[in-house]
Amino acid sequence: MSNLGKAFDHGKAFVAFITCGDPDLETTAKAVRAMAEAGADLIELGIPFSDPTAEGPVIQSANVRALAAGTTTDKIFEMVKELRNDVKIPMVFMTYANVVFSYGTGRFAERCAEVEIDGVILPDVPYEEKEEFAPFFDAYGLSLVSLIAPTSAERIAMIAKEAQGFIYVVSSLGVTGVRSEITTDIGALTEQIRAVTDVPCAVGFGISTPEQAVKMAKVSDGAIVGSAIVRLMEKYGREAVPHVAEYVKSMKDALKTLG
Repeated sequence: MSNLGKAFDHGKAFVAFITCGDPDLETTAKAVRAMAEAGADLIELGIPFSDPTAEGPVIQSANVRALAAGTTTDKIFEMVKELRNDVKIPMVFMTYANVVFSYGTGRFAERCAEVEIDGVILPDVPYEEKEEFAPFFDAYGLSLVSLIAPTSAERIAMIAKEAQGFIYVVSSLGVTGVRSEITTDIGALTEQIRAVTDVPCAVGFGISTPEQAVKMAKVSDGAIVGSAIVRLMEKYGREAVPHVAEYVKSMKDALKTLG
């Protein structure tokens, strides 16, 4: 299978998300390189979509800007191909079923393999419908990353048993976005997952500060941050790269304290 597990080989993993094409793909590529150098263990590349149902206003707006800038799936594949010359950490795409369907699921999986993408996250595809995609991704050695939410309840064991790469643990109900406090009992959730699989768990949705990242990583294998990074891209535009690098370094440094 893919290399996703490698992201969790060096202590608690820091997983960074960025929307491709906001403000443009050239800046995205610079930011990805900077995040990798700053210590990110895994990078999620968001392929923009006109109706991103799992996203809060910050990432929704980034999708709108990226599409307005002329970002396409093909251009993103080309960017990743170029990035792979020097960015060696695992990378996954995060997008929506419609993006993959309209590209052609088999063709999409083939292109992912060609540019050395390690996996795909499709937040709008429930476990019960993953068979529409999984065989295509399996054929090319890609992980279809499972999401487990606080509401998954009796489905947790079922989803975890078949999980690949890593499990995206959704910290809070609702959409992505920065939260002042995460109240879900993530420890109990990850214990249920670990009872049936040793696939690593990383917690996302709402993490923005080093303190939150440490708190979540204590009871899981890593922390995922998206909106806080996308907000920096929105604020600084083409000048965002050093700010993003500094932020990622601060988050990874905090996680290193956990060993």
